Amino acid sequence: MPEASTSPLNLWENFYVIVGSSGAALTGLQFVVMALVAEAQRQNTTPETIDAFGTPTVVHFSAVLLVSAILSAPWPTLAGADLALGASGLAGVVYAALVVRRARRQTGYQPVFEDWLFHSILPFLAYGSLLGAAATLARYPETSLFVIAGASLLLLFIGIHNSWDTVTYIALDRTNAPAEEKKTGSS
Repeated sequence: MPEASTSPLNLWENFYVIVGSSGAALTGLQFVVMALVAEAQRQNTTPETIDAFGTPTVVHFSAVLLVSAILSAPWPTLAGADLALGASGLAGVVYAALVVRRARRQTGYQPVFEDWLFHSILPFLAYGSLLGAAATLARYPETSLFVIAGASLLLLFIGIHNSWDTVTYIALDRTNAPAEEKKTGSS
Protein backbone atom coordinates (compact mmCIF):
# COMPACT_ATOMS: atom_id res chain seq x y z
CA MET A 1 0.00 0.00 0.00
CA PRO A 2 1.59 3.32 -1.05
CA GLU A 3 1.93 6.00 1.56
CA ALA A 4 -0.16 9.12 1.10
CA SER A 5 2.92 11.20 0.35
CA THR A 6 3.90 8.94 -2.57
CA SER A 7 0.44 8.66 -4.11
CA PRO A 8 0.33 9.90 -7.70
CA LEU A 9 -2.82 11.82 -6.75
CA ASN A 10 -0.79 14.22 -4.59
CA LEU A 11 0.81 15.70 -7.68
CA TRP A 12 -2.64 16.70 -8.94
CA GLU A 13 -3.87 18.40 -5.77
CA ASN A 14 -3.56 22.02 -6.99
CA PHE A 15 -5.05 21.16 -10.36
CA TYR A 16 -8.19 19.69 -8.80
CA VAL A 17 -8.53 22.52 -6.28
CA ILE A 18 -8.65 24.94 -9.22
CA VAL A 19 -10.84 22.81 -11.48
CA GLY A 20 -13.20 21.72 -8.70
CA SER A 21 -13.62 25.28 -7.44
CA SER A 22 -14.33 26.43 -10.98
CA GLY A 23 -16.93 23.70 -11.43
CA ALA A 24 -18.63 24.64 -8.17
CA ALA A 25 -18.64 28.38 -8.93
CA LEU A 26 -19.90 27.87 -12.46
CA THR A 27 -22.68 25.59 -11.19
CA GLY A 28 -23.91 28.52 -9.11
CA LEU A 29 -23.62 30.83 -12.10
CA GLN A 30 -25.74 28.44 -14.16
CA PHE A 31 -28.55 29.00 -11.66
CA VAL A 32 -28.38 32.69 -12.58
CA VAL A 33 -28.55 31.74 -16.27
CA MET A 34 -31.64 29.62 -15.61
CA ALA A 35 -33.23 32.54 -13.75
CA LEU A 36 -32.66 34.64 -16.89
CA VAL A 37 -34.28 31.91 -18.97
CA ALA A 38 -37.31 31.94 -16.66
CA GLU A 39 -37.53 35.74 -16.77
CA ALA A 40 -37.21 35.87 -20.54
CA GLN A 41 -39.50 32.91 -21.05
CA ARG A 42 -40.64 32.93 -24.62
CA GLN A 43 -42.98 30.53 -26.34
CA ASN A 44 -40.12 28.23 -27.37
CA THR A 45 -38.74 27.78 -23.84
CA THR A 46 -40.28 24.62 -22.46
CA PRO A 47 -39.37 22.27 -19.62
CA GLU A 48 -38.34 19.76 -22.29
CA THR A 49 -35.96 22.29 -23.88
CA ILE A 50 -34.44 23.13 -20.50
CA ASP A 51 -34.05 19.40 -19.73
CA ALA A 52 -32.25 18.94 -23.04
CA PHE A 53 -30.06 22.05 -23.09
CA GLY A 54 -29.95 23.68 -19.63
CA THR A 55 -29.84 20.91 -17.07
CA PRO A 56 -26.89 19.07 -18.68
CA THR A 57 -24.71 22.12 -18.09
CA VAL A 58 -25.29 21.88 -14.34
CA VAL A 59 -24.64 18.14 -14.50
CA HIS A 60 -21.31 18.67 -16.33
CA PHE A 61 -20.15 21.31 -13.84
CA SER A 62 -21.21 19.02 -10.99
CA ALA A 63 -19.33 16.11 -12.57
CA VAL A 64 -16.17 18.23 -12.61
CA LEU A 65 -16.69 19.00 -8.93
CA LEU A 66 -17.27 15.29 -8.20
CA VAL A 67 -14.14 14.16 -10.06
CA SER A 68 -12.15 16.81 -8.21
CA ALA A 69 -13.53 15.61 -4.88
CA ILE A 70 -12.82 11.97 -5.73
CA LEU A 71 -9.23 12.70 -6.68
CA SER A 72 -8.70 14.96 -3.68
CA ALA A 73 -9.88 12.34 -1.18
CA PRO A 74 -7.19 10.62 0.87
CA TRP A 75 -7.45 7.20 -0.78
CA PRO A 76 -5.10 4.63 0.76
CA THR A 77 -4.80 3.01 -2.71
CA LEU A 78 -5.99 3.85 -6.20
CA ALA A 79 -8.57 1.03 -6.04
CA GLY A 80 -11.23 3.17 -4.38
CA ALA A 81 -10.61 6.11 -6.66
CA ASP A 82 -10.85 4.02 -9.83
CA LEU A 83 -14.16 2.52 -8.73
CA ALA A 84 -15.62 5.92 -7.90
CA LEU A 85 -14.34 7.44 -11.15
CA GLY A 86 -15.60 4.47 -13.15
CA ALA A 87 -19.07 4.81 -11.65
CA SER A 88 -19.01 8.53 -12.42
CA GLY A 89 -17.90 7.92 -16.00
CA LEU A 90 -20.55 5.25 -16.54
CA ALA A 91 -23.25 7.48 -15.06
CA GLY A 92 -22.07 10.29 -17.36
CA VAL A 93 -22.25 8.10 -20.47
CA VAL A 94 -25.78 7.01 -19.55
CA TYR A 95 -26.77 10.61 -18.84
CA ALA A 96 -25.28 11.79 -22.17
CA ALA A 97 -27.46 9.21 -23.96
CA LEU A 98 -30.49 10.53 -22.06
CA VAL A 99 -29.64 14.08 -23.14
CA VAL A 100 -29.52 13.01 -26.80
CA ARG A 101 -32.94 11.44 -26.41
CA ARG A 102 -34.31 14.59 -24.75
CA ALA A 103 -32.80 16.85 -27.42
CA ARG A 104 -34.40 14.76 -30.17
CA ARG A 105 -37.82 14.75 -28.49
CA GLN A 106 -38.11 18.42 -27.55
CA THR A 107 -39.81 20.68 -30.09
CA GLY A 108 -39.04 24.16 -28.73
CA TYR A 109 -35.71 24.54 -30.51
CA GLN A 110 -34.16 23.03 -33.64
CA PRO A 111 -30.56 22.04 -32.71
CA VAL A 112 -27.76 22.81 -35.15
CA PHE A 113 -24.44 20.97 -35.50
CA GLU A 114 -22.77 23.05 -32.77
CA ASP A 115 -25.55 22.05 -30.35
CA TRP A 116 -25.08 18.35 -31.14
CA LEU A 117 -21.31 18.76 -30.75
CA PHE A 118 -21.44 20.46 -27.34
CA HIS A 119 -24.51 18.73 -25.91
CA SER A 120 -23.95 15.21 -27.23
CA ILE A 121 -20.67 14.34 -28.93
CA LEU A 122 -18.19 16.06 -26.59
CA PRO A 123 -19.94 14.96 -23.37
CA PHE A 124 -19.91 11.33 -24.62
CA LEU A 125 -16.20 11.74 -25.34
CA ALA A 126 -15.49 13.24 -21.91
CA TYR A 127 -17.49 10.71 -19.90
CA GLY A 128 -16.25 7.80 -22.02
CA SER A 129 -12.66 8.97 -21.47
CA LEU A 130 -13.31 9.19 -17.74
CA LEU A 131 -14.68 5.65 -17.74
CA GLY A 132 -11.75 4.30 -19.77
CA ALA A 133 -9.14 6.09 -17.66
CA ALA A 134 -10.74 4.78 -14.47
CA ALA A 135 -10.41 1.25 -15.84
CA THR A 136 -6.69 1.73 -16.44
CA LEU A 137 -5.85 3.90 -13.42
CA ALA A 138 -4.20 1.14 -11.35
CA ARG A 139 -2.02 -0.12 -14.24
CA TYR A 140 -1.16 3.20 -15.90
CA PRO A 141 -1.68 5.89 -13.27
CA GLU A 142 0.31 8.67 -14.94
CA THR A 143 -1.41 8.38 -18.32
CA SER A 144 -4.82 7.76 -16.78
CA LEU A 145 -4.55 10.84 -14.55
CA PHE A 146 -3.78 13.01 -17.58
CA VAL A 147 -6.81 11.57 -19.42
CA ILE A 148 -9.02 12.21 -16.36
CA ALA A 149 -7.69 15.78 -16.17
CA GLY A 150 -8.45 16.26 -19.87
CA ALA A 151 -11.96 14.89 -19.44
CA SER A 152 -12.54 17.20 -16.47
CA LEU A 153 -11.36 20.24 -18.41
CA LEU A 154 -13.45 19.21 -21.40
CA LEU A 155 -16.57 19.02 -19.22
CA LEU A 156 -15.72 22.41 -17.72
CA PHE A 157 -15.27 23.98 -21.17
CA ILE A 158 -18.45 22.33 -22.46
CA GLY A 159 -20.34 23.87 -19.56
CA ILE A 160 -18.81 27.30 -20.15
CA HIS A 161 -19.66 27.13 -23.85
CA ASN A 162 -23.23 25.98 -23.22
CA SER A 163 -23.84 28.64 -20.56
CA TRP A 164 -22.53 31.34 -22.88
CA ASP A 165 -24.62 29.96 -25.74
CA THR A 166 -27.74 30.10 -23.57
CA VAL A 167 -27.08 33.67 -22.42
CA THR A 168 -26.41 34.93 -25.95
CA TYR A 169 -29.52 33.14 -27.23
CA ILE A 170 -31.60 34.86 -24.54
CA ALA A 171 -29.99 38.23 -25.27
CA LEU A 172 -30.65 37.91 -29.00
CA ASP A 173 -34.16 36.61 -28.38
CA ARG A 174 -34.90 39.62 -26.15
CA THR A 175 -33.38 42.03 -28.67
CA ASN A 176 -35.46 40.58 -31.51
CA ALA A 177 -38.69 40.28 -29.49
CA PRO A 178 -39.70 43.96 -29.57
CA ALA A 179 -39.23 44.11 -33.35
CA GLU A 180 -41.35 40.97 -33.79
CA GLU A 181 -44.01 42.32 -31.45
CA LYS A 182 -44.14 45.59 -33.42
CA LYS A 183 -44.63 43.68 -36.66
CA THR A 184 -47.48 41.60 -35.26
CA GLY A 185 -48.97 44.44 -33.24
CA SER A 186 -48.85 42.52 -29.96
CA SER A 187 -47.48 43.93 -26.72
